Amino acid sequence: MLANYFKEFPNQEGFFNEYGGAFIPPQLESEMRKINDAYFAISKSHKFISELRDIRKHFQGRPTPVYHCNRLSQKYGGQIYLKREDLNHTGAHKLNHCMGEALLAKYMGKKKLIAETGAGQHGVALATAAAYFGLECEIHMGEVDMKKEYPNVQRMKILGATVVPVSHGLKTLKEAVDSAFEAYLEDPINTIYCIGSVVGPHPFPMMVRDFQRIVGIEAKDQFFDMTGELPDNIVACVGGGSNAMGIFSAFLNDAACRLYGIEPAGKSLSTIGDHAATMTHGKPGIIHGFKCYLLQDENGEPAAVHSVASGLDYPGIGPEHSMLRDLNKVTYESISDKECIDAFFELSRLEGIIPALESSHAVAFAMKLAKENPKQSILVNLSGRGDKDLDYVIENFGLPQ
Repeated sequence: MLANYFKEFPNQEGFFNEYGGAFIPPQLESEMRKINDAYFAISKSHKFISELRDIRKHFQGRPTPVYHCNRLSQKYGGQIYLKREDLNHTGAHKLNHCMGEALLAKYMGKKKLIAETGAGQHGVALATAAAYFGLECEIHMGEVDMKKEYPNVQRMKILGATVVPVSHGLKTLKEAVDSAFEAYLEDPINTIYCIGSVVGPHPFPMMVRDFQRIVGIEAKDQFFDMTGELPDNIVACVGGGSNAMGIFSAFLNDAACRLYGIEPAGKSLSTIGDHAATMTHGKPGIIHGFKCYLLQDENGEPAAVHSVASGLDYPGIGPEHSMLRDLNKVTYESISDKECIDAFFELSRLEGIIPALESSHAVAFAMKLAKENPKQSILVNLSGRGDKDLDYVIENFGLPQ
């Protein structure tokens, strides 16, 4: 990779090679330019950087630790480590970019934050950021996900956010993005759409990646301090891909570190609508204002998707991930619903850590990888905690005997 990678990608038009860009209505073009200009202005500002660092330390509780899974490693082989983003305030990595986006909104004089959410972690994080900065907040969420992630719905409301149920289509993450984008179009002057992952039109994939880079920066230093070397393998779940880009970003120039993005194989990889394995079965297409690998139906439209993890059931993926796939810099694999649930319980019972179902995909792959490579180290980005998933898991899968 290039030594100045983060200055080269994306380019000025927001492209990561052929992916990304901004395929948006004309009335939004000037607003996106304003957001882009404002971001570049404040991201170089000592005042902005100092305030964000202060927030991360005193409000978010960063740095989050790296933890060695002793019992899990003994059972499956290898040496499995976790970057504990589940210990970040609000229980996931999402607050890393939400506080940055909200600080940008405050700088631009915006009055309201609008966003989508799948598993609810981005919604909770943005509602938290809005409360911190004294801004209004509106979160769009599919009705299916609202039922699955009921505790997070209540958390958003307690934090003062308005939760808008989305009742069309599959009533999940894609439809929530559609709904939030439409709401943003009604008043782009006073509101800002705070996208929840490294997706959407430029400059959002770049901005979210940059705010999430703190995960990789911390993890690289922490792992080296613990072991005297870098990890052989880095594993992260991928839906849109923000937590993965966060941790991958620090290792892109380390050829000895193998990077794995884990997406949902769902119920079956052979049937459209039963999985969300974008990198396995997708092809380049445009969704929500950007170009990426995309699961498509016979008409070229975004296909129906499924995952037991609400935060991963998205037919597209971040444009930077799409580029890294083509460059063979990251290997993308998939994990089934069953493997995910098994890993959910395994980490809980062996290590006392209840992971989010999204993160459980990465844990499941790490367990398989450890069996195949018993002498190697594996660093998993544990992107969130599983409190939000408890009712859904017990109701649908019960407790293991």
